[in-house]
Amino acid sequence: MNLLRELIQGLLRFLASIGATALFFGRLLAQVPRALLRPRLIIEQIHNTGALSLVIIMTCGLFVGAVLGLQGYDLLLRFGSEDALGTAAALALIKELGPVVTALLFAGRAGTALASEIGLMRATDQLTAMEMMAVDPMRRVVAPRFLGGMLAMPLLTIIFIGIGIFGVQVVGVQLFGVDSASFWSQMRSSVTTDDVMEGIIKGCVFGVACSLIAVYEGYTAKPTAEGVGQATTRTVVSSAVLTLILDYMLTAVLL
Repeated sequence: MNLLRELIQGLLRFLASIGATALFFGRLLAQVPRALLRPRLIIEQIHNTGALSLVIIMTCGLFVGAVLGLQGYDLLLRFGSEDALGTAAALALIKELGPVVTALLFAGRAGTALASEIGLMRATDQLTAMEMMAVDPMRRVVAPRFLGGMLAMPLLTIIFIGIGIFGVQVVGVQLFGVDSASFWSQMRSSVTTDDVMEGIIKGCVFGVACSLIAVYEGYTAKPTAEGVGQATTRTVVSSAVLTLILDYMLTAVLL
């Protein structure tokens, strides 16, 4: 009975958190039009979440592409189809690995930064001071950070895919001697606009989800050092789980 009671209470807490997040998202969307009137704040957040994440995105993209080239060449060599390495790697990066890995890296680097920054503002009563001065923290603090993360995520996804394809080309063409003309020609003939749009759509959806979780956890964090740490941890875990769930749902719909 105790186990059943704990399961029911956990389910109720989960449903309550979903409802609270949905209400928070509604409040946030209501402030987006006003936040767009101050583009300087949004550009600053795009720099903080996007440009400052370029190093880890490019490094991981290069090595993910290199590993994909190694594994893909070994697999295709068994079937005598190593010339199709470019097609297989491009489709894997564009449709799956690019958006998903970028979202996980974004949550680990930019998402935690957003959550901890807003949570620290809550712990030091900066958000309360804004409210006392008739400044809405949702419009001044939360909305620009949400928009910055949402806009930066698709751009980071495109960069990750491009660097990843370069890594595959280095390993496949330069290291294993796959014909360069076949590598690029088969890639161009096989990758369609729908494949590219699927990757971009996933990047946009993941950007909204990860940015929303980050700003929500930071805004609702307990005003203590422990509360900020817990909010940062929940940001990474929730973003990773939600990204994988959304990836399955979007793949099922887009296919």
